[in-house]
Amino acid sequence: MAEVISRPWHHRPAHLFLPHNTYMVTAGTLYKQHLFHDSDRLKSLQELLLGLAEKHGWQLQAWSVFSNHYHWIGVAPERATTLRTFISHLHTASARAINELDHTAGRKVWFQYWDTCLTFEKSYLARLNYVQNNAVHHYLVPVAEQYEFCSARWFEANAEPALRRKVESFRTDHLNVPDDF
Repeated sequence: MAEVISRPWHHRPAHLFLPHNTYMVTAGTLYKQHLFHDSDRLKSLQELLLGLAEKHGWQLQAWSVFSNHYHWIGVAPERATTLRTFISHLHTASARAINELDHTAGRKVWFQYWDTCLTFEKSYLARLNYVQNNAVHHYLVPVAEQYEFCSARWFEANAEPALRRKVESFRTDHLNVPDDF
């Protein structure tokens, strides 16, 4: 059964939470600050994301983390409304960790997040390709599998060749994904 979370303010669309459906989530740091600017910080954020996804029952299918934002695609658990709790936990824990490293207690780290329920296969496959190749989009590596802080290498090693070819065939240049980081 779908659960719709509605907001009274007209600029915020209602959020549709469907159990066992696939979602894409994007979040950015406040003022697009590059707070996760080295390998140790990126590794810590990636490990936190993967661990908390499992803890909150979300099955991640793709992810990429960067110095000032992240994207992930995952399948919701039975209670899809746990997304808010999961993101809150991730943002609170990562903010505390990064603020401790920078000796800036109480600094706001994350700006907000955007979630999209992916209800069409083509939309899902295009976004899967987008997340896998986001490091290439940001000119960090020439080939996605070279970027350590995303799922592209795992996908290359574990996905069936037919699925890899299918995902790679989807264009991403017309997607509406917040990514002006």
